[in-house]
Amino acid sequence: MGALQRLLLFGGVSLRGCGGACTLLGGSRLLVCRRQLSGAESETLKQRRTQIMSRGLPKQKPIEGVKQVIVVASGKGGVGKSTTAVNLALALAANDSSKAIGLLDVDVYGPSIPKMMNLKGSPELSQSNLMRPLLNYGIACMSMGFLVEETAPVVWRGLMVMSAIEKLLRQVDWGQLDYLVVDMPPGTGDVQLSVSQNIPISGAVIVSTPQDIALMDAHKGAEMFRKVHVPVLGLVQNMSVFQCPNCKHKTHIFGADGARKLARTLNLDVLGDVPLHLNIREASDTGQPIVFSQPESDEAKAYLRIATEVVRRLPPPPE
Repeated sequence: MGALQRLLLFGGVSLRGCGGACTLLGGSRLLVCRRQLSGAESETLKQRRTQIMSRGLPKQKPIEGVKQVIVVASGKGGVGKSTTAVNLALALAANDSSKAIGLLDVDVYGPSIPKMMNLKGSPELSQSNLMRPLLNYGIACMSMGFLVEETAPVVWRGLMVMSAIEKLLRQVDWGQLDYLVVDMPPGTGDVQLSVSQNIPISGAVIVSTPQDIALMDAHKGAEMFRKVHVPVLGLVQNMSVFQCPNCKHKTHIFGADGARKLARTLNLDVLGDVPLHLNIREASDTGQPIVFSQPESDEAKAYLRIATEVVRRLPPPPE
């Protein structure tokens, strides 16, 4: 049995117990079902509904061994969120070598961390059936990408996805971490809500380009975190400017200072600007992130400054 099967079977969700009740019924058969729910059964359902509603949101439970969780999110895909998450994790480690850093990729449908961190293979299982993170550049990493083939699409409905997220949150042996950086999927859907409501999050970092279309969704992402009471640490303005390597002329391909305008609207800070640069893309594609491979470059220093700003805004870790 492979790691993926273990992931889904240990405490996973089974759909076999519905006994056909999940089938949609039409016409007169639907009327029969309604009649059967009268009397005692109807009262039982009412009591059950009241019970569920009284529970409210799921109670947050810390990830064992993890002091603080930082989520990196964006409303829209393609704005450099995963690149930011990877380099933020490396920058946190570079700024303070005494800190232990982890990187969790919960983008089930499009995991990027394995390639960016130059990691392959399946996680081993501990004696207690917990997955052990893969390690590179001093960062402990876990991703759905370790559990499926690189080119295999994950074609799952909501229940399967949520079961996988639960296992990525609860079935990983992180050891002792000071910071766990979570690379969230784009958008404001089930995964974002599940992560936000199930674990205590120290802060969220919102990534956007200066383009108006990206900023609209970044605004929604920031508001979502506020609704679920997750502190938003600030915005990262990615691909802020392109400088021609020959003439050095600067061009704001996606617009100028759009994230700063949004930050003022939301009463937030801009944690830093990251330029649109060939070196960042090449370093990510080769699995040697810029903070690791070119730590003295201006691009790496941008991420190092962002990491400093993130730590400065974090609340004190719990005792």
